[in-house]
Amino acid sequence: QPKRKAAFGSVGRRIPYRILHVINQDGESLGNMHRAEALRLMDEHSLKLVLLRENEEPPVYRLMTGQQIHEEQLKRAEKKKGSPKPGVVQKELSFSSAIAKNDLEIKTKQIAQWIEKKHHVKVTIRQAK
Repeated sequence: QPKRKAAFGSVGRRIPYRILHVINQDGESLGNMHRAEALRLMDEHSLKLVLLRENEEPPVYRLMTGQQIHEEQLKRAEKKKGSPKPGVVQKELSFSSAIAKNDLEIKTKQIAQWIEKKHHVKVTIRQAK
């Protein structure tokens, strides 16, 4: 099975690495430490450990409050919404509100074809002078 990208959130106590680089909730580096030490800090301050960068050596984790995790999830969701998905074609069509009936019918047929092909369609109508 391909490795699925985990959602941003607390990893709880499931940490597969022995040595971690830990950042506190204010963004300051606490340096490299053993997994048990990081869990102790997490419990002492009632925080959650979140994996930031897994591909580094050692992997980077951050201590965060539940509110910080929620805000980061919202930011990531908003960012994901803004960028079109790879492989999805977006078509854009622009015309005047004074368009002739026949031209409008042709453009409507074109839009229907694009939608059948699963393209995203953006229509802009400009006001006639």
